Amino acid sequence: MTVASFRFYAELNIFLAPQWRQLRFSAACARDASVKHMIEALGVPHTEVELILVNAAPVDFSYRIAHGDVISVFPCFSTLELNGLASLREKGENRFIADSHLGKLARDLRMLGFDVLYRNDFADNEIADIALTDQRIVLTRDRDLLIRKSIERGCYLYAKRPAEQLHEVLRRYRLAGEARPLTRCLGCNGLLVAVDKAEIRHRLPGRSGACAERFFTCQGCEQIFWDGTHATRMRARVLELLSTPTVFLCAGT
Repeated sequence: MTVASFRFYAELNIFLAPQWRQLRFSAACARDASVKHMIEALGVPHTEVELILVNAAPVDFSYRIAHGDVISVFPCFSTLELNGLASLREKGENRFIADSHLGKLARDLRMLGFDVLYRNDFADNEIADIALTDQRIVLTRDRDLLIRKSIERGCYLYAKRPAEQLHEVLRRYRLAGEARPLTRCLGCNGLLVAVDKAEIRHRLPGRSGACAERFFTCQGCEQIFWDGTHATRMRARVLELLSTPTVFLCAGT
């Protein structure tokens, strides 16, 4: 029988059975089991792991566990100084797909200019397939979804409140410097492009936007946007998140 000892650090403990949390424990492993297989068998999604040390040396997910191995598993939010050790997380483009219960988070990320696919009727299979095809990061509170083999990049959201979830995503992917507030449609995720007022004057509802000079249209749903009465509220919201001044727009038809 192959027996190895495991220690999971920081927030990874939330996925473990209570008797294994915050301590080193021994576990029987299948013959020739990979470390990835055992980490997920113990309940921890591979997407949440940043670094694995076996007998104090870094390994990747394909490492085959040997009897007596001492395995330490660190999360993406770990404050550990890697000191040149290679992270398991490959850096890619920060494009997301949000699970069906994360509508508010999806809108907030779009407000900051990030590419986020979202529908409130997404099935798990759809999310997994789109994430693989488009190389998107899966945002979810569903541990079982992240354990799917086809999902290479994902983010388990520990917080339940959308505002706290947003801070988690911004922190984990260091997004603050990449934000481009109000460059995407909050409804469909399409990019906004400037448009001449004369071209869309006939589409403005009543006197709305009559005094505005800057107009934009969504390349996806063709909705029109301009500086509006709720701009102050949106400005305060983004300043709170990023401490970055910007121009805000409100939507028309």
